[in-house]
Amino acid sequence: MLELVTSKVVKSTVAPGSPTLARRGSMLFHQGDVRFVPHTIGGAGGMPGMGAVAGMAGRMMSGEHVAMMAAEGSGTVHYGHAGLHVSVIDLDGTGVLSVEASRLLAHSGALSTSVVPLTQQGGVRGAVRGAMTGQGMFTTQVAGRGQVAVLAHGGTVEIEVGPHRPQVVVDPQAYVCHRGTLTVDISANVGWRDAVGRGSGEAVQLAIGGAGTVWVQASEQKF
Repeated sequence: MLELVTSKVVKSTVAPGSPTLARRGSMLFHQGDVRFVPHTIGGAGGMPGMGAVAGMAGRMMSGEHVAMMAAEGSGTVHYGHAGLHVSVIDLDGTGVLSVEASRLLAHSGALSTSVVPLTQQGGVRGAVRGAMTGQGMFTTQVAGRGQVAVLAHGGTVEIEVGPHRPQVVVDPQAYVCHRGTLTVDISANVGWRDAVGRGSGEAVQLAIGGAGTVWVQASEQKF
């Protein structure tokens, strides 16, 4: 179980058979009989031709690789990273969370992770979106029932998207993650002012529609 202690620190309760996976080096302190072991997360589930054998290589090639560790035993562990804000997201098994691996701080050991190409989220337009926003060609998906702690600059705003609000437009640098049946498409409005460097700075945005939840950070700074 993950619980926010402050806006930048999350506490995990570890029990036998219920480990927590976390970014390696993010442990601040722990209490109880807890041990830490290296862990390889997920696979290259959505990467054609990669399969489980090339899982690690696939993640490194895609840029979706963050060294992880497992906390096992019995006790509590506090995590934080670089003074970044932390948000805890619940997954009930019905929706997949899409998030860049660099934003993952910790998650329940029962959850599964995989790396998928953005072409699965919009075909060629998904790949164009990754190139134009600097997100890259791949993203990480987290599935199952449990909790995920994600990192952000300045905290996050949680935005529901659905019939009452069918679309939200997000700055690519402020986008953190999304959950549910959502489509993420590029929305470009590039005029001559942008071409000569005199535009508003908001020429490229993400148009997110469907049904689900989007998390947006309080900054346009990526990491």
